Amino acid sequence: MRVIVASDHAGQRRREAIRAHLATGGHEVVSIGPKGSDSADYPDFAIPAAERVAAGEFDRGVLICGTGMGMAIAANKVPGIRAATPYDEFTAEVSRKHNDTNVVCFGERSMDTDRTLGLLDIWMATGFEGGRHARRVEKIAEAEKRRG
Repeated sequence: MRVIVASDHAGQRRREAIRAHLATGGHEVVSIGPKGSDSADYPDFAIPAAERVAAGEFDRGVLICGTGMGMAIAANKVPGIRAATPYDEFTAEVSRKHNDTNVVCFGERSMDTDRTLGLLDIWMATGFEGGRHARRVEKIAEAEKRRG
């Protein structure tokens, strides 16, 4: 799978851990974000990464900031993106099964690396269930078209 990983300054160490973990798992990974510790604005990385997922250049996106919430808010402004911030195994799985999320967001300051990688593995391995859930996801896409 092709995956883009992006972070602001608060998520750069976790971004590297995620990039290496996904690459070890056989995924093609591109990483974007600041190199230093100077403050950087999360929308500057979340939105371009989300746009590349929405355009089909990448299958999935993984975004990291201090909490993951800012990245999710920014990414969800991009039509075609369904970003989630899972906090346990159930939400990681269901965000894919029921919501067909294509971007996942984590917080470097709110979750340790092992927990993040465990939830990421669940999210990456879970498929979309379709059925009644497809109807719901389609309603989101229709709303995006009306507002686009």
